[in-house]
Amino acid sequence: MLPPVAAQVDRLVSLDATAPLTAEELRIAAKALPDRPGLLVVAGAAPSALAPLLRRGGRAGFVVADMTDVDDFGPLPDVAVPDAPVYLLEGLDRGDDLADRSPDEVYPELARTGRTPLLLAEGVQWVLQDPEVLVRNACFMTIGSRLRRPNGRLDARTPALWISNGTGRDGRERRDAPKVGWCWAGNRHTWLGFASATARTP
Repeated sequence: MLPPVAAQVDRLVSLDATAPLTAEELRIAAKALPDRPGLLVVAGAAPSALAPLLRRGGRAGFVVADMTDVDDFGPLPDVAVPDAPVYLLEGLDRGDDLADRSPDEVYPELARTGRTPLLLAEGVQWVLQDPEVLVRNACFMTIGSRLRRPNGRLDARTPALWISNGTGRDGRERRDAPKVGWCWAGNRHTWLGFASATARTP
């Protein structure tokens, strides 16, 4: 469960995770947010900088080796993001009920139900504030973020957060660590839901 916004601010400050804002700028901006439950999101936060701050059982989070362009994944055109230094992400849901469907299948379904898919940076900040939301065999994708190629087409990768098994290039020392990775937009996974929210409120 997410703590109050003031406590979320304190956590980000304690982790030196306020960029691109200073700690003081974050505190000032957060005071203007509505007094409602939700995730405090720092706009422009870089997933590559936040991922190593994630923790699970003492293991630090990481970005997969073949996602060196992780910070280049941005919002899709119809994902409305407030023009504000911080905003409140409300009505969070991990999307467990959508597991075993592909990103291509789920994206229009979220729109039809009035929900908005999470961005990768939002997903990382969610786990940073509430580590228990990342559960083995019930992790989530953040399909609001995609990478556009120079030719204008979308890269087929869709970002996700899950828990490493310590295999392959992850390394055994990273077993059980929080992991930022990707899956193909047309593939289905029984253990990946699709995180979404009802609103982004500045």
